[in-house]
Amino acid sequence: MAVSTALALGKVAAMAPDLVIGIDSSTSATKAIAWDRNGRSVAEGRAPIAMSNPRSGYFEQDPAQWWASAVAALRTVTATVSPRRIAALAISNQRETFGLFDEQGEALRPATLWLDERARQKARRFGEAFGAARVHAISGKPLDVIPCLYRMIWFREEQPEIFARVERMAEVHGYLVFRLSGRWVTSTASADPMGVLDMRAIDWSNEILEAAGVARRMMLDLARPGTVVGQVTQEAATLTGLREGTPIVAGGGDGQCAGTGAGVLQQGSAYINLGTAVVSGSFGTEYVCDPAFRTENAIAEDGYIYETCLRAGTFLVDWMAREMLGVDLHGCNGELEALEAEAAASPIGAGGIMLLPYWQGVMDPHWNSGARGVIAGLSGSSRRGDIYRAVLEGIALHQAATSQRAAAAAHQDIDYFIAIGGGAKSDLWMQILADALDRRVKRSTTVEASSLGAAMAAAKGVGWFSTISEASLAMASESAKCFEPNAVHAGRYAELLAIHADLWPTISAWNQRLAAFTEADGG
Repeated sequence: MAVSTALALGKVAAMAPDLVIGIDSSTSATKAIAWDRNGRSVAEGRAPIAMSNPRSGYFEQDPAQWWASAVAALRTVTATVSPRRIAALAISNQRETFGLFDEQGEALRPATLWLDERARQKARRFGEAFGAARVHAISGKPLDVIPCLYRMIWFREEQPEIFARVERMAEVHGYLVFRLSGRWVTSTASADPMGVLDMRAIDWSNEILEAAGVARRMMLDLARPGTVVGQVTQEAATLTGLREGTPIVAGGGDGQCAGTGAGVLQQGSAYINLGTAVVSGSFGTEYVCDPAFRTENAIAEDGYIYETCLRAGTFLVDWMAREMLGVDLHGCNGELEALEAEAAASPIGAGGIMLLPYWQGVMDPHWNSGARGVIAGLSGSSRRGDIYRAVLEGIALHQAATSQRAAAAAHQDIDYFIAIGGGAKSDLWMQILADALDRRVKRSTTVEASSLGAAMAAAKGVGWFSTISEASLAMASESAKCFEPNAVHAGRYAELLAIHADLWPTISAWNQRLAAFTEADGG
């Protein structure tokens, strides 16, 4: 009897929940990853999300695909590990993307993505009427086309018949929580990038909503990251393979989740995500506004992320290689290695070429969505290695300028950066960044930092750790390699940085005239 009882107890203990899931719903796919208490990935599922571009500047998705891809990704995980092992889940989501829904969660039209630029004129007019500085002070977001606020106004004014039927306006996090739990609730850290949150009160801004003509009843209930917001329903459990009643914990936007996943809640550190866009941020407890960054809710019990963003990161690297140099960087023919070797042989300053990486407009610190990229200094002696190096240096110099200004505004001294994302695989780019930033750059071994950051929130939500900071400290991975700045090279980049700072003001008037001409011509 004693032996059988011991075996039974052992079987129960073996099935005790020992994993948390971080769902990362990004622009192109949903990834569901099960993590253990030490931040090790145990099982993973992935499913794509289609995107449409119905006309120039319009980018849309069907919210039903957000859910379908999440279901498919979760089913892969639950087919690999027992659902009984899952203690909780939390969501990391693509930011500034939202949909219009009825109370039952049916989409009234396709959702619009953070890439969408249809509301550029609405943003400009709202800034003139409400005050650009005022909206920045309340929301932490400088006037820009990306926040959902301006598309809300666009729908109210341009599609009033649809807007009149709206019961809920939800970003990806809120919609997925509804599908999983039946509750319309979201995280403050996924709501704030929408641009309608009062960042001091951590609540919807009645001022902004009223000025935008948006009823507060359309907005979702709010919860801080790490808070249990619901449980998986029987219907969702049947679809996903999860256990009914599995706790759902508030996560947040993918940028903030990536920071927590990379361990940025520690003092003196900042993360830099070299993905399609280059996103960097540091953590602080004080609410600070400055044109050098957007202020976001951190994936923590309190505090903020001071976040810089350049929309053209590896997107620009790939575009330049493909369109200008005729190189497929994702092939298996050694083209990337050859191009990087040529760029490494090019001197600092890329043989006199300087690049402004504003192919997708520029956010901080200029906040000009109509800005366009510039390559200056080409000559008959320029080689493709010089051009490729100029791309890497142009992004690094822009990042150095915004990081310096952000640190000064937030009264921080950043000792090192933690690099994540696909671009972090390049030793050359890592060293250029270290020299331009004049700071150590540590390459993280965590590939899926956004999912891990959400998992850390889930781990805190079910009591594995007392705080998300504690979870981050325990679950964040060690760095794979550290790149130290070269003092001589850092001095050369400081000289280039001064030239770089003068280049945009010099050509911005010309750029505005060209952008106006292109728009007038239907471009």
